[in-house]
Amino acid sequence: MTFLEKIAESKRKEVALLKRRFSVKDFEESPLFGRKAISLAGRLRDPAGTGIIAEFKRCSPSRGVINDSADLLKVTTGYCNAGAAGISILTEKKFFGGKADDLYKVRSSINIPILRKDFILDEIQIYESKCLGADVILLIAALTGKEELVQFSKLANSLGMEVLLEIHSMDELDTINEFVNIVGVNNRDLHSMKTDIITSLMLAGKIPDGFVKISESGISSPEVITELKKAGYDGFLIGEYFMSKPDPVSTFREFVSSLREAEKNP
Repeated sequence: MTFLEKIAESKRKEVALLKRRFSVKDFEESPLFGRKAISLAGRLRDPAGTGIIAEFKRCSPSRGVINDSADLLKVTTGYCNAGAAGISILTEKKFFGGKADDLYKVRSSINIPILRKDFILDEIQIYESKCLGADVILLIAALTGKEELVQFSKLANSLGMEVLLEIHSMDELDTINEFVNIVGVNNRDLHSMKTDIITSLMLAGKIPDGFVKISESGISSPEVITELKKAGYDGFLIGEYFMSKPDPVSTFREFVSSLREAEKNP
């Protein structure tokens, strides 16, 4: 069984429990359901912005514990104040140590877009995401069939949220649909769990025009971002590099400062 299959098996059990506890109506009647979402795609297109989606991430299957002592609100508000284009919150519990409540707590503390990073297999999770205050949901091409990707993307759009579709290979390019707002290339091989920026560089020119493009995983220097920008990427999702440091916010500030300097002196 692959890593992704293990996660999907666990997530299906979690979704079954969610559906027993809550109905769509319950989510629709929640306080944040009517909130107007903030466009992450719009912020990533801003040439004056950093283009960085900073991720709050406690642990991962590839690294184990990354940072289990970081203060959720201190880190995410720090990222926001230091110029993050958006914040990614991992809400998957078993493998990544996340909590759905993390997203809800952060929503009241920051005024920039929040991406819900999870493994979505059912429409009920999309309604839940809206209820938690997400502006964007992640859909993974390797996890979901093409018809479901269209169905899920269309639903998210109808609820006012944007969709980040994550792909990993050439074979998944045909899963991109008209309801997707952002296409993300994950540089992590889901079988070996190794990362290689070459994946993003290979797929950059293959993604259809009109979609915001981001590169995910394995980004640890401003020089890599400069290279990816030249290839056509608008945004960069970075989690482990910042979270693995004793002070993630200071590391983020220093990274942005170095990036600005590199952009002045290409």
